[in-house]
Amino acid sequence: MEKLRNLINGEWVESKTTNYIEVRNPATNEVIALCPDSTPEEVDATVKAAKEAFERWRFTPPPARAKCLFNLRAKVEQAQEDLIRCLVNEHGKTYSDASGEIVRSLEFLEHACAIPELLKGSYSEDVGTRVDTHYIHEPLGPFVFIPPFNFPAMNPLYCGWAVACGNPIILKPNVNCPMTINKIGELAQGCGFPKGVFNILNGSGSKVGNGLVGHPDTVGVTFVGSSAVAEQVYKRATSLGKRAQCQGGANNMALVARDAILEDIIPNLVSSCFGHTSQRCFAVSNILIVEEVYEKAKAMFIEESKKYTLGYGLDKDVMMGPVVSQKALGEILEAVDRAIKDGAKLILDGRNPNVPKYPRGYFLAPTLFEAEPGMEVFDEEIFGPVRCLKKVKDMGEAVSIINQNRYGHTAVIYTENGGWAREFVRRLNIGHVGVNVGTPAPIAFYPCGGRKISMWGDIRGRANDAINFYTDKKVVVSRWHSSFEESKKEGYVKLF
Repeated sequence: MEKLRNLINGEWVESKTTNYIEVRNPATNEVIALCPDSTPEEVDATVKAAKEAFERWRFTPPPARAKCLFNLRAKVEQAQEDLIRCLVNEHGKTYSDASGEIVRSLEFLEHACAIPELLKGSYSEDVGTRVDTHYIHEPLGPFVFIPPFNFPAMNPLYCGWAVACGNPIILKPNVNCPMTINKIGELAQGCGFPKGVFNILNGSGSKVGNGLVGHPDTVGVTFVGSSAVAEQVYKRATSLGKRAQCQGGANNMALVARDAILEDIIPNLVSSCFGHTSQRCFAVSNILIVEEVYEKAKAMFIEESKKYTLGYGLDKDVMMGPVVSQKALGEILEAVDRAIKDGAKLILDGRNPNVPKYPRGYFLAPTLFEAEPGMEVFDEEIFGPVRCLKKVKDMGEAVSIINQNRYGHTAVIYTENGGWAREFVRRLNIGHVGVNVGTPAPIAFYPCGGRKISMWGDIRGRANDAINFYTDKKVVVSRWHSSFEESKKEGYVKLF
């Protein structure tokens, strides 16, 4: 059994804590690692190392910083098979889902490697008499990263942009899935980063996360998790004068228009609902179907959902793994019970599935309700394979339902009518919209983040938005009193 250590100031050190958190394989319920809940003294030591590394790293030329990231990208690619297996074992992903996550992780690093181009400032000549103005991007200091459990490789590598900008970083892995980012930390050691630039501190959010966010020598935090915790982290960080970029939960909806080609879109829609065991912020939660095609689409959706085979992600032909923990499974099952009591109609019951090879795993098969706005199962995010169908009259009703929900992460329309799609996109108060794409997760060089309670902060994650978040613009206004004519007289300028 692996006992995880912390990466502090370029060295792997065993925590002095007496409290270790079990990391279990959710398919087998076996303990596969022990994660330390690090001490306050270790928080101080990690921040101290990052702070001391800042001056050297910020003045390292951007091409040299990019070279370190190129090295890390190459090492992650070389180690991807090991990382994929680690993702499957600690999270419960299928092999295919884990492989896709590593591909996205590599794309994050690739974009951050373009930092010599991304850090370009702006210059305006002669904005006044002999007055020029320009700005430069300057790094700020140690940033804290608190990623969720659902993408243990990809979300932590938001840090690539912060490091590229010249900031040291401190990663606090999620205690459910800390192993993958610890492996990436091992890869980072041989990439040329100076000591103290790339740090990993394991532990709980209440203890280590709060300690890092509130530490006087950290300058900002990137957080991804539930909306309730995102709000807490955002308010704590900003009350201390720090930058905070806190992405919250989602309750995403899809509209199936009457002209949608059901034979083509239903497999995509079901995958969008149940891929990654529904444990992703872009997963569709509620499917709104116009009344003309409701019964047909409902029947096809149920039949497609029944095809999902459950099991251990490294086994052949497994389409869906377990949820991440026994606690998570218990909370999801309680939500199903409450939905039934609230009057939602259970039309596909995935509870107590038969997974003979893994009887101790945390499995729940696709579960489907017919539900209405105002019911908890429809209005709130259930981070697992429980989804809702609702019949709607037209797009106007669908848009109203989507906009009234307090989440604002993602919405999707399936249609062959360009005018309907355009109207749908423009009328929504939503951060991401998909057109015939059930999971419209943006590529690395586009920003990512929702609206309403799905996002706390005014600068989104990734891409050029990340550059603006991890740096501050310093504006320089300059005037030189000597003129061109005076320079000629002094002999400094000769005309051809």
